[in-house]
Amino acid sequence: MNRLNKKHFRLFALSLMTVLLLLLASACGKQSNETSGNAGTPAAGAESSADADLPKEIRIGYQVSPNGELMAKALGLAEKKFPGVKISWLKFDSGRDVNTAIASGSIDFGLVGTPPGASGIAQGLPYQIYYIHDVIGESEALVVQQQSGIRSLQDLKGKTIATTFGSTSHFSLLSALKQAEIDPATIKIIDMQAPDLLAAWQRGDIDGAYTWQPVQSKLLAADGQVVVTSKEVAEKGALTGEFGIVHNDFIAKYPDAVKQYIEVLDEGTRYYRDHPQEASEALSEELGLTPEETLKAMNEITVLDASQQTDAKYMGTPEQPGAFGALLKATADFLVEQQSIKSAPDVDVFQKAIRSDLYAK
Repeated sequence: MNRLNKKHFRLFALSLMTVLLLLLASACGKQSNETSGNAGTPAAGAESSADADLPKEIRIGYQVSPNGELMAKALGLAEKKFPGVKISWLKFDSGRDVNTAIASGSIDFGLVGTPPGASGIAQGLPYQIYYIHDVIGESEALVVQQQSGIRSLQDLKGKTIATTFGSTSHFSLLSALKQAEIDPATIKIIDMQAPDLLAAWQRGDIDGAYTWQPVQSKLLAADGQVVVTSKEVAEKGALTGEFGIVHNDFIAKYPDAVKQYIEVLDEGTRYYRDHPQEASEALSEELGLTPEETLKAMNEITVLDASQQTDAKYMGTPEQPGAFGALLKATADFLVEQQSIKSAPDVDVFQKAIRSDLYAK
């Protein structure tokens, strides 16, 4: 190779190397941008949740109940809070199904009513209470067919009443009968999931049902009438509510994620309270009701925000436990009496399951 050709070759090789380096730098930059995009880089000024101490997926076992969690789902608040995490919303029809899912490790968060929650803690299921969603009022009730001839609890003898066993509705039904000194054995009480109640009602298979929203509204629209509500039952000492549970393994590994999800629920609850009309429109699709029916259902429960969790009426504090642990103990004792569970532990077991420390300032 002569001197000129050698010079040209060196220039060609240098140019080729420069091009390759530029291509490599461009590819690295593109890969970096794609990785950042997949991690869900938040807008300027937003708080990033895509930290190393967050899981790749959060599995939320929810129920179709008109509360702050369903509001958060409707608004996509969890997805906004955890932009780099896959949020999986898994629907359940009852608290007993949520208990089963927690026991199998197939969900991280769940929502249960006081009876299935008390039962779960009594049986040593691997979860803790991190949030009280709501106190049930008129949103659960005993609804009967107009033509059934039932006008009071005393008229239930010989009738067929459906409810979801182990649920807040089942608990309230049995509590109402106990308060009225009526033997449940005189009534045919059958176990049925809430979505199946309407079909049974339409077929004429049942005379009535003790159930929650949105099914309750659909029964009322199909010539139903209310005999007693959970608000009335609670006023006589049998309070019910719904609360959030988190798997022991999840809260041990991702405590910050639990605190951030509490922020999600709080945002949903505030929107629920501050914008009732807009909230009813957003929730109506989730509930399968009209916005007007949804607003009515929203007004039938008392939702709690984060600032209320440590109130003496609810969780209390680690130093001064609130009334919620005692309520769960009393509920578990009732379940033992009804032979739903074999035994109920001391109140301390229920208190230890309540994570009021998550709200420490």
